[in-house]
Amino acid sequence: MTDTRQNPTAIVYGVIPPRFGSPPLRAVADRLPYLAGLGVDAIWLSPIAACPPGDFGYAVCDELAVRPDYGDEDDLRALVGRAHAEGLRVLLDLVPNHTSHLHRFFTDGAHDDWYDRDTDGRPTHYFDWTHLPNLNYDNPDVRAYVDRVFSYWVSEFDVDGYRVDACWGVQRRRPDYWPAWSRMLRDLKPGLLLIAEASARDEYWYESGYDLAYDWTDDLGRWAWEDVFSDPDGLAAKLDRALAADPRPGRVFRFLDNNDTGPRFVTRHGPGLTRAAAALVLTLPGTPCVYTGEEVGAEYEPYGAPGVVDWDADPHGLREWYRALCRLRARRPALQSPGWARAAAHPARGDTYAYVRHDEEMGDALLVLVNFGDEDVRMRVALPDGFGALAAAPALLDLLGEAEMPAAAAGVPVPAGSARVLAPAGAAP
Repeated sequence: MTDTRQNPTAIVYGVIPPRFGSPPLRAVADRLPYLAGLGVDAIWLSPIAACPPGDFGYAVCDELAVRPDYGDEDDLRALVGRAHAEGLRVLLDLVPNHTSHLHRFFTDGAHDDWYDRDTDGRPTHYFDWTHLPNLNYDNPDVRAYVDRVFSYWVSEFDVDGYRVDACWGVQRRRPDYWPAWSRMLRDLKPGLLLIAEASARDEYWYESGYDLAYDWTDDLGRWAWEDVFSDPDGLAAKLDRALAADPRPGRVFRFLDNNDTGPRFVTRHGPGLTRAAAALVLTLPGTPCVYTGEEVGAEYEPYGAPGVVDWDADPHGLREWYRALCRLRARRPALQSPGWARAAAHPARGDTYAYVRHDEEMGDALLVLVNFGDEDVRMRVALPDGFGALAAAPALLDLLGEAEMPAAAAGVPVPAGSARVLAPAGAAP
């Protein structure tokens, strides 16, 4: 289970600006030191381009304007500047597949050929998105305009990359667009991080110049872990199947929550399972995403009633757990590498999981044990070949709790709803 490419970033934090306060862009900027202290190294802003009042942002009315209810261009420039000063990259969420039906291109009568149409001349759309007509990528003027939009935010605001909404739609209609687009953008700023809202199981995205794609199945929009957590006793087998389907584990954008997952993970599964699942996301290969307020147990639905996250509240004590995981990932090459291998734990249980994370170049290897159940367990682990130092270590150090643990074969205690990340005791922390 290897990938020849290192992750382009360690941890992305998904930001819904109005849930940070008002005015939203200034409120996000004021919280950047907190996010940097949490241990993330990139923020992904939900759409900030002009759209109809009350819209989340995917019904774009002007791709080249900051939505006025969030702030103005100076606010965005200040946010990007402060983020860079904190060591954070800034990603925008752009919408190239469609526009709002209120967009001037759709209403002015002069851009009819800018929209994809069926044989009867009606604008096409996906799902029930009747208010989101598809753009016509067979029109070179459309392609040139979309190129201009993506270039604009890099050139004028020095953003560091994009999460590209519904890029699968453009792929269906014009599959040769994305390779040319990515070359154009990387000529402009080579280090951009490009995330496709599309399945990581489709090699097309990596071949087209994207760094990451979503942890989806082959079914559009279906989370690969959708049914993994519904029955903790069968969790290990389901997780094995989901992870085995990733052609390049190091290129997967992993998450528990995002803008489309509805009720928050902690709402659906409780704090214990959230702690264990967060450890999974933040220690597996790929690039993890922590979404607005996830680390303080915030409960809301992104498209639901507006509200500001109470950053002082942390009813389940999750913040320090997330902080420890983020900082550990930033510190250990093994957790940033694509290298991983399953380990066998005894007694065999469906609600526990064991694996080794390793970086061959740096000689770093860690044993990760996760307990998704509601009972404390002792896990005796048989390590796969090639990890002699871990297997032979007479004692292990839990890097999360800074506590010494027994040898892998002797049995490591793992509390309910928790995890251990283990290195040989006495090795460099």
